[in-house]
Amino acid sequence: MEFKDYYATLGVAKTATEKEIKQAYRKLARKFHPDVNPGDHASETRFKSINEAYEVLGDADKRRKYDELGANWRQYEQAGPHAPGGGGGWNVNVGGEGGFRTMSEDEMRRIFGDQDPFSDFFHAFFGGAGPEGPSRGGRPPRGARARRGRDIEHGLELTLEEAFHGATRRLAIKHDGHTRSVDVRIPAGVNDGSRVRASGEGEHGTGGASAGDLYLRVHIQPHPRFERRDRDLYVHAPVPVTTAVLGGETTVPTVEGRTLRLKVPPATQNGQVLRLKGHGMPAVGKPDDRGDLYATVDVLLPRSLTPEQRKLYEALAQLEDHAT
Repeated sequence: MEFKDYYATLGVAKTATEKEIKQAYRKLARKFHPDVNPGDHASETRFKSINEAYEVLGDADKRRKYDELGANWRQYEQAGPHAPGGGGGWNVNVGGEGGFRTMSEDEMRRIFGDQDPFSDFFHAFFGGAGPEGPSRGGRPPRGARARRGRDIEHGLELTLEEAFHGATRRLAIKHDGHTRSVDVRIPAGVNDGSRVRASGEGEHGTGGASAGDLYLRVHIQPHPRFERRDRDLYVHAPVPVTTAVLGGETTVPTVEGRTLRLKVPPATQNGQVLRLKGHGMPAVGKPDDRGDLYATVDVLLPRSLTPEQRKLYEALAQLEDHAT
């Protein structure tokens, strides 16, 4: 069995204080949480490792036993796994900036399904589950006729506005002749092609095993006005020729349904792109972290001229002839 370096997992030194360990855990848990990285299995695996490391290093008694285990790992390896301490709850950051509390097994299953959130190393030395011990987390032992339900994947069409604000969709899931309704929350800022997971909403398991997960493959419909590129949005802004030449302001629509005033510099060229910072799409899980809105200038030429306008343009043409 491979020794787990929990200090390296949290990126702290072995001399780190309790406060430093908690700060490191809190930062990493926010970064790799499944809700922030829907469908990213690498982030999910990292999140499990981070929680396991904090379960041990965040508990003074377990940390002491872990440090003793690390110093005598070779002896433990030769003697075989023994549990130096009892199990305990899972200290997972629930509620973002709030405090820490122990998560129940049901809560962990809602996140990870039937997959055990802790490694064999943890169970052998901190979970009290030796070779003859009870099965992990109350799950059926290996060889039992329990099978986790299969995952289900569905396509989901969203408008750009729904992707911007987030949405809730009610889906009808059919299995074995039965239909059930599932409400799935789509996070704001989701990308085209993303997979959104609804934990435990797949097919039912057998023998007491948990259900599979429901995955929604997102497809964002083309928008008549906006083009999306990652978290940036692009839109065309019609600008009168006089405003393009002399400078001024024009209005630009946003995907939120508002309009913004855009400053147009003098001598702005047709096709020139102007940026409105922070008015693009939000990052998933970070509504205040937004991309930019880019407006492509479409200079509007007059379709007809009044006699007075024609005289003015003729005078301008004469000035340009003299300038050359």
